[in-house]
Amino acid sequence: MGIEKSNITVAIVVSNFNRAIVDRLYSGAISTLERNGISEEQIEVIRVPGAFEIPVTVKALLNKKQYYDVIITLGVIIRGETPHFEYIANECAHGISQLAINSGTPIIFGVLTVNNKEQAMKRSDNAGKNKGSEAAQAALDMIETLRDIKSL
Repeated sequence: MGIEKSNITVAIVVSNFNRAIVDRLYSGAISTLERNGISEEQIEVIRVPGAFEIPVTVKALLNKKQYYDVIITLGVIIRGETPHFEYIANECAHGISQLAINSGTPIIFGVLTVNNKEQAMKRSDNAGKNKGSEAAQAALDMIETLRDIKSL
């Protein structure tokens, strides 16, 4: 059946850290949304310093009077030589998960957690698998799923 797309509102929280890679995820997400009938006017983009700042920004969006059908989060966390990777990745994922559960708003985890830059580049490839594009498709699927549940 499909969903009515003209009234969908999407927020995308985008990390600036590892920006060259994150921008590829963002391009993939925007392309997928536009290909599925979501216009630029329906999308609000908020840039944050890094992945650690994504959950608090999502919380601020949830507290706005503006309602979003879905929030997509995009970032890249690359493992380094210290345990910093685990702390950032865990807190980012946990924060996003808790906000989604507590708010009932789908929040899509499009944050890459990879061992090296090569893996990040492969997962943000515009010609192959782009996790930003996959996150946008998951966002659209979740909107449809939740609207289907509401109509039961």
